[in-house]
Amino acid sequence: MTVMLSHRYRPGEYRAFAAADARFIYVVGAGSIFQLDAAAAQVLDLLEDGAADHDDLVRALADRGMPAADADELVRELRFAGVILSDQAAYAPAPAPDHPPADFPLQALVLNITNQCNLACTYCYEFGADKIATPQGKKKYMSIDTARESVDLLIAQSGARKGVHITFFGGETLMNFPLLKQVVAYATDRATEAGKTVGFSLTTNATLITAEIISFLSDHEIGVTVSMDGPPDLQDKHRVYKSGKGSYAVVEPRLRALIAGHRTRAITARVTLTDGVTDVLRIYRHLKDELGFHEVGFAPVTSGDARSYSLAAGEMDGVLAQFHQLADEWLDHAIAGRSHGFSNVSETISELIQGVHKSHPCGAGLGLLGVSPSGDLSPCHRFTDADTHTMGHVSSGIDRERQRDFLARGHVDAKYECQSCWARPLCAGGCHHEAFVRYGDTGHANLHYCDWIRDWTDRCLRIYGELAVKNPAFLERFAQRKALS
Repeated sequence: MTVMLSHRYRPGEYRAFAAADARFIYVVGAGSIFQLDAAAAQVLDLLEDGAADHDDLVRALADRGMPAADADELVRELRFAGVILSDQAAYAPAPAPDHPPADFPLQALVLNITNQCNLACTYCYEFGADKIATPQGKKKYMSIDTARESVDLLIAQSGARKGVHITFFGGETLMNFPLLKQVVAYATDRATEAGKTVGFSLTTNATLITAEIISFLSDHEIGVTVSMDGPPDLQDKHRVYKSGKGSYAVVEPRLRALIAGHRTRAITARVTLTDGVTDVLRIYRHLKDELGFHEVGFAPVTSGDARSYSLAAGEMDGVLAQFHQLADEWLDHAIAGRSHGFSNVSETISELIQGVHKSHPCGAGLGLLGVSPSGDLSPCHRFTDADTHTMGHVSSGIDRERQRDFLARGHVDAKYECQSCWARPLCAGGCHHEAFVRYGDTGHANLHYCDWIRDWTDRCLRIYGELAVKNPAFLERFAQRKALS
């Protein structure tokens, strides 16, 4: 005689939240959001008082008018989705994301076409107090031969990917604009030969923008991110020339010309928040409304402890409060079917729509590599020219042993503190470079930002929920745009 054992259930790992008078859960193991109907909510409410047998849950739902067969199917669906967990081994919690294969295809390179810069920003991670780069004796400008080898490596290591991407970086990228033009032509030809497409973007401080550059960027659909910290008094606090003179007066007219003249790609701004540069609302209004940037994103400065420009705990709280104000605006715009321009919300919503479940915080060392002017490979642009973080050379290829070590230490499953955090599918412990600067280990979780990240992620979940109820078509369009990008 065979004895049929009833499953005994407990709640899975999820983050419950409410939005627009509806109940939702974010299921950590799946990186997915579910809106709860009355029956599913009832199951979770019943399990809050303790574990329950499968038959007991079905009976409780049936007692409230649900057909027994439907109740049985619902409980099984919740188990399958990881919303509830069985005490039987066959229904254990979902495992952490797999380690990527050793031959994971490249998707992007960040070409540091120069390590020189015409500014001397006091918080610069390349040249400031927290620098890890060791450029002494190395090339200051990338050569065309190194650039071509970089492109060839990207094409060769991209596997079956149909599209690849090159980001031009520095130093100040436009100090080597002649090479940039050559790379665009060469990479376009090589990609076409390989049956692929290639996209381009760059980051600049905008001090060297000219009409010729604007025309080239527009003609070749090159995306542009401008590093800028706000109106004159805030921009000139840290973003200065070597003489100490502020850069705003030089940047402002060039920016207006760039935004007006670049007709094929939207221009975005990236703001670095530092001590005294925390007036998020004023910065956003100036960059978005007065200068005309399409999107504006903010990030706290990367710094070790006790730097003069580091953000204090109280300043971080003030920043987060202003983020929430802009998030309110973003949601109001989205409900009305309009874009807002606060990219800190846009980027998180995009990841929620995709159901992102990260094994690593970003693509560094995985689908993305940085290339120094001399051709050394690194996990990303923030590690360029750092001897302790080289990962091969464009002429000899990727050092797989170093790559495996970097990725093994950076995997979310290797970070003890992340295992109990519900936000880990989106965060995965935070920036590798930030971890190295703060803790001396690229695989260390960025514990100083944990509460901040959880608060912000929770807010974006509730924004998603509001839109799912009030304007689901906006989320659908958002997903379609991402698929095409």
